[in-house]
Amino acid sequence: MNAVARRFRLTIAYDGTNYAGWQVQPRHVTVQQTIETALAAIVGHPCKLHGSGRTDQGVHAVGQVAHVDLVTRMDAGAVRRALNARLPPDVRIVRCARAAADFHARRGASSKEYRYFIWNDATMPPHRRLYTAHAIRPLDLAAMRAAAVFFVGRHDFAAFMANPNRAVESTVRTIADFTLARRGREICCRVRGDGFLYKQVRSMVGLLLRVGAGAEQPEAVSDLLKSAAPRTARVPSAPPQGLFLWRVWY
Repeated sequence: MNAVARRFRLTIAYDGTNYAGWQVQPRHVTVQQTIETALAAIVGHPCKLHGSGRTDQGVHAVGQVAHVDLVTRMDAGAVRRALNARLPPDVRIVRCARAAADFHARRGASSKEYRYFIWNDATMPPHRRLYTAHAIRPLDLAAMRAAAVFFVGRHDFAAFMANPNRAVESTVRTIADFTLARRGREICCRVRGDGFLYKQVRSMVGLLLRVGAGAEQPEAVSDLLKSAAPRTARVPSAPPQGLFLWRVWY
């Protein structure tokens, strides 16, 4: 019997340090391209991986979700084992399962959670440097929390979007939750929303870092959201290495 195309859902973790982001790009090594190359070698035909969203250069994931159609007799467990045997150690398939033919990793996503990690101390431990942003000056966590509250709800986030060099249908997004927690010298920013614009999370954290350092008041978030104006230098992008795509809901 001939094998038929079947759809598989992959949950993927990766260290983004050595990749030019998720999406395939000419003359650059990306996570998507790396997995597609490994898949093609396993099943013997070109493979197109569809992710839940893009991550930038240096950004990591513990719960990226993607789907792919494969012509193979292998079951999901065998696909996962074969992929992990071929992939470099900084990319791993955490889960692999059969999916319905109409499952779509991007269009079917109802919400996503990102986490951003900050090391707030004069000295950054070397083993944390690729996975945590460094803030040397003491940060006012209470002020940062007060500012984060303004992000929650449905807003026009134009002031927190970097130029994506492509048309964007809408800059309105809904943030369901934005919390900050400190454990020792580490601060974890946890944000969940129905979708995110280009560099939106890094832009939101970038402004929170300015609030924490005393350069802005918490109410600056509300003012910028109400302005719905394009992003300016007032809203910097926090460094990529602190950001993780944590989970996707369907």
